Amino acid sequence: MVELRSVTKRFGEFAAVSEVDLTIRAGEFLTLLGPSGCGKTTLLRMISGFETPTEGTIWLDGEDVTHVPPYHRNVNQVFQSYALFPHLTVEQNISFGLKMQKRPAAEIADRVRQVIELVALGDLERRKPSQLSGGQRQRVALARAIVCQPKVLLLDEPLCALDAKLRCAMQTELKRLQKKLGITFVFVTHDQQEALAMSDRIAVVNHGRIEQLGAASEIYHTPRTAFVANFIGQANILRGAVVASEPGVLCLRLTPGVEIRLPHHSPHAPGTELWISIRPERLHLQRAQPAGENAFEAEVLDETFKGALEELSLRTPGGLELTAIVTNKSAAQEPFRKGDRVWCSLPDPGSSPLFKMVNEQLVALET
Repeated sequence: MVELRSVTKRFGEFAAVSEVDLTIRAGEFLTLLGPSGCGKTTLLRMISGFETPTEGTIWLDGEDVTHVPPYHRNVNQVFQSYALFPHLTVEQNISFGLKMQKRPAAEIADRVRQVIELVALGDLERRKPSQLSGGQRQRVALARAIVCQPKVLLLDEPLCALDAKLRCAMQTELKRLQKKLGITFVFVTHDQQEALAMSDRIAVVNHGRIEQLGAASEIYHTPRTAFVANFIGQANILRGAVVASEPGVLCLRLTPGVEIRLPHHSPHAPGTELWISIRPERLHLQRAQPAGENAFEAEVLDETFKGALEELSLRTPGGLELTAIVTNKSAAQEPFRKGDRVWCSLPDPGSSPLFKMVNEQLVALET
């Protein structure tokens, strides 16, 4: 449905987007995820037509639209600020685009009624934006965008102004609407949990480039770079040296007293410096020393209560610092506290990616 071919956008000497190739499938929910200033909104504005690429081309449904103005593209955008007309009612805001297209009055009335029901805005048609809650204004902006039946709907952080509970509810609502309508959604956010919960695929953007593109589970469990591992959720990125390389197994010393054996098919000479990414929830904690490999002792430096979860800061006798996440269980079970000595283990070390340094960037090794 959308294709970007070698797209670059410069503002003076600054390259906001650099040589991006991206194919967005018809009917999918694709999220552009990255920190502020990484280029994701610039990518969205080039798809919409509000910015023109310095280099490269943009294709929409097989047609080159690189120099086609926004009002001639079958694309609509929901803005971060919603951009509703304050002097118009909900019904008038939603029907505005259809009136600009000079649609028959009967068709406008029918389509507005359908979309108002779809986004649950019944009984609010006569209200103006100032009389609506944040969630209701977000629904009006969404209804105004989808009533024109665009091929692609672009959403620039539309949920960021909502409170946490409403934001979570609207994530579910947006995903439901997208599946029901079958419209291609391109969603911009810096919120990792939002991207993981809503997307068919995620494009992680950093410094104007796409570092990784894939399904949410792929991005999370097999990050290709240290940036992706750190930005999507939390990760312990730990440096170590190869102690031994056996057929199918690699032994990595992270610090004196902490050695990890990993299933790996690429041989590495002893002393080779590698990095390992361990998700905090992958660390299994217990008070007694466990049997088997990949276990080491640590002290709890700090604890942070997060409702259903507890985040623990740990340090081994050799000075290695890690973060672990454990679930809060029943009151009958003794929780871990600051100063406790615990045993950490990796029950599934194969799920922890290894990285090497390539052009001053940590890049995942193929297992």
